[in-house]
Amino acid sequence: MVEGDTIPRSDPSARRWGLWAALVLLVLVLLVVLVFLAREYEEGRDQQALDQESAAVVSDIRNALLRNVQTLQSLNSVAPTADSWNAPAAELIAQHREIVRLEWRDGSQRLLGHRDTPYLSDVFGYLDRTRALADVKLACDNAQRLSGPAYSSSYFWPMRDGLGMELMEMCLPVVRSGVPNGFLVATYSLPGMLAELTNRDELRNRGLSFNDADGTRLALHRMVPGTRRTLSANAVLELPGHTMILQLQSPRLVGGLFPNVLTAVVGALSLALLAVLALLARDTRLRHRAELEVGDALAFRKAMEDSLVTGLRARDMTGRITYVNPAFCEMVGLSAEQLIGTGLPAPWWPPELVDEYQQRQMVRLAGQTLPREGYESVFLRGDGTRFPVLIIEAPLIDAQGKQTGFMSAILDLTEQRRVEDLNRTSQERLQATARLATVGEMASLLSHELNQPLAAISSYASGAINLLDQPTGAFQPADLSQAMRRISEQAERARFSSTCSTMVRSHCTG
Repeated sequence: MVEGDTIPRSDPSARRWGLWAALVLLVLVLLVVLVFLAREYEEGRDQQALDQESAAVVSDIRNALLRNVQTLQSLNSVAPTADSWNAPAAELIAQHREIVRLEWRDGSQRLLGHRDTPYLSDVFGYLDRTRALADVKLACDNAQRLSGPAYSSSYFWPMRDGLGMELMEMCLPVVRSGVPNGFLVATYSLPGMLAELTNRDELRNRGLSFNDADGTRLALHRMVPGTRRTLSANAVLELPGHTMILQLQSPRLVGGLFPNVLTAVVGALSLALLAVLALLARDTRLRHRAELEVGDALAFRKAMEDSLVTGLRARDMTGRITYVNPAFCEMVGLSAEQLIGTGLPAPWWPPELVDEYQQRQMVRLAGQTLPREGYESVFLRGDGTRFPVLIIEAPLIDAQGKQTGFMSAILDLTEQRRVEDLNRTSQERLQATARLATVGEMASLLSHELNQPLAAISSYASGAINLLDQPTGAFQPADLSQAMRRISEQAERARFSSTCSTMVRSHCTG
């Protein structure tokens, strides 16, 4: 990496949004999984119910066939001859629509008598009955071997007008007084079996069909109405000599996105959870924005506090320090860790002023307000030096309006005192200089006032000497007397100027 390059840092906001997106995606996946599992559960439950229903239908068909066998066994007991057999056979076939033909054959499987169903016209009119003898013989051979009813494989029997149906032969050995007396053959219609041997009311709106083992549809009784998605259940109908598959189809009882009330409730709760997550995300976004604004405000306030030369100190109601800014730490020469948490007496109190400061603290705690303009005090630095300060205090009020302590602004007056001393010294020097200038001016004025009288005295004295040097009688005494008076006046004037000079000198030096 090139020197000076900075390592890119991930944006906390982007990471937070990524976590929210992952959470929302997880909830959506959970919702989809819940709906899917509910649908699977419903399908499994419906499929299980349909499987049980198909097994019940197979059981009903098997029981009905067994009852038919018992009825057919009683037929030959009441009609031992072919002539007497026709009437009860016609009555029996009229009661069972699923049977399309009844035949009584001898031991060599020759036809002794037969009756066709009255509900279908000319079933065997298009093709001769002899075409089905192979299936009849197979069923009877199995019946003789099993000594009981046996069934042939189903086969399609064509009819006129392109119609046809799937038929199946059932052969029952006839025994009278322990002696074989031929066979009773019943030709079943597979559609008739589906229609007559099942409960129509229970199978309403159900699809019902017989299929071969390979899936080939043999007979169809009813299809599921509509084109909705269907469920399918297969049950095996095992008969002596033949096996078929009964297929039962049912429409989905419930469909759509929510298969039942439980899934709908789960979906609604999941959607409510998504709504709560959306509200929580909005609240978190607003909270994050507020935190950023508070952080910016705190950073701005801290920058202002750190840039101040005024010391700031916060104390609780017991006098314990809760906050100091760097300016205050620099004033007292102690770190914030050394100051925060300390109580009374404070470490910056001079020992000789502890009692006074304690009394001031008691006044503050008693609720008496201190001067708004503050008060001066003296602090002690960590190195032992003292310095004057100005303390301005205000109560600390929390959001509930309760006072929690005091906030103090401390101004170091050391520089102010030095400036005041310097100003005082300068003022004194200026005053002394002004006085010296005044003395000079007065001295010049007094010198002028003294020189004039002295010059006049000197002039009058010279004139008097000149008068005295003249011969006697050459001058007038009055002239000499006048000169003396002038000399006296000028002397008095000089004496007054000397007195004024003495007074000015004493005032300037004083």
